Amino acid sequence: MSTNSPSHTHFLELLQKSKRGHLKIYLGMSAGVGKTYRMLQEAHSLLQHHIDVQIAYVETHGRFETEALVKGLPLIPRTQLFHKGKALEELDLQAVLIRHPEVVIVDELAHHNVPGSKNEKRWQDVVDILDAGISVITAVNIQHLDSLNDRMLQISGVTITETIPDQLLKIADEVVNIDLSVDELIARLKAGKIYQEDKITRALANFFKKETIIQLREQALSTVASYLDQKITQKHLGNVRQERFLACISSNWKTAQFIIRKTAKLANYYRSPWIVLYVQTENEQLSKIALDKQRHLINNFKLATELGAEVMKVKSNQVAQAIIEVVNEKKITTLCIGKPHFHWIDLITRRYLLNKLLKNIANRSIDLVILS
Repeated sequence: MSTNSPSHTHFLELLQKSKRGHLKIYLGMSAGVGKTYRMLQEAHSLLQHHIDVQIAYVETHGRFETEALVKGLPLIPRTQLFHKGKALEELDLQAVLIRHPEVVIVDELAHHNVPGSKNEKRWQDVVDILDAGISVITAVNIQHLDSLNDRMLQISGVTITETIPDQLLKIADEVVNIDLSVDELIARLKAGKIYQEDKITRALANFFKKETIIQLREQALSTVASYLDQKITQKHLGNVRQERFLACISSNWKTAQFIIRKTAKLANYYRSPWIVLYVQTENEQLSKIALDKQRHLINNFKLATELGAEVMKVKSNQVAQAIIEVVNEKKITTLCIGKPHFHWIDLITRRYLLNKLLKNIANRSIDLVILS
C-alpha cells in the first residue's frame, strides 16, 4: 500500500527530528468525510517506514473500507469498564504508556470517558500520552471545538455536549482538513457508507441537511486556514507585539459562558495568553447568591481553564478599579466585556463602570471589545 502523501511525509519528518510527543489532528466537517480512513492510511505508511505505530482506539462504525484498513496494523487492546451494569470499552491509557510506541492512533478525540476512567475526557488521555513522549494522530469534527459551541447550535440546532478545548489546535504540530464536496458527502450517506439504513432518513432531515453541511464545511475550512495563518505569522513575525486578553465575567452564567468562549477564540487566533477575571462584590458573596448560580460559576471557571485561560477571582466592591488593576498588573492589551444591559435601576452604576474603563484606557495601547 503506497500512502506517501505530502502530509504523511511531513509528519514522518517531525518524528525523525525529535522524540517528544507530536500531535497531528485530522479535522472534518462531519462524520463520514474519511478522517479515520486517512489516519489508518497514514499508520500503514508509517509502518512501511519502520515507525513503531499502534492503534490505541479506532471506531470503524461498521464501515467496510475502514475495517479493511485496520487489518495488518498492531493494536493495543482496549480496557473494559463496567457502568450501570454494562461492560464498556475504553482506550487503555496505562497500557499505552507501558507499551510506549513511537506513535498511537486515537479516534474520536471529543469522546467522554466512562465514569471510573483516569480522565473524564479522551483529549485528556491524549495530553497524558503526549507528555510521556508518545506522538498521537487523532481525529475530530469541527462541531466539537468548544469555542464554536454557540455557533454550532445556530447552524445545526443541536447542543454539542462532547467538546475539546481550542488549546489542542494551538499545541498541534499539524492540523489537516479532510474535505469533501457537500453533494459527495450526501451521496455517501444515501449509499449507506456513513450510517446504517435505518438512520439515513433521519440524518438527511437533521444534521445532514444541505444548508447545514455547507455552513459546517465553511467553518472547517476557515478554522484550518486560520491555524495555518497563525503558524506562518508565528514563524515570520516573531517581533510582533504579544497580545494578552482579559475576559471580565459576572455570575450571570449564560453571558459569562459566551464571553469566555468568544475570548478563547480571539486568544487562540492570536496564540496569546488570556485571563478570565471574576470580581466578586459584597452582593455576590457565596452566602448571598443561589446555589445554582454558584454551581454555574464553578463550571464557568472550569470551562475557562479547559480552554487555556488563567482564572482570577478578586473580591472588591469597586469593579472598575479592580479590572483596571488587573489590566495594569498583567499588561493586558485587549479587554473583553459583555454588552451592558442598562435597566433603569442600575443604569447609573453600569454606565459609570463602562465610562471609567473607557476613560482609563483611552490614551493607552489597550483595545476594548464589547461582546454582544
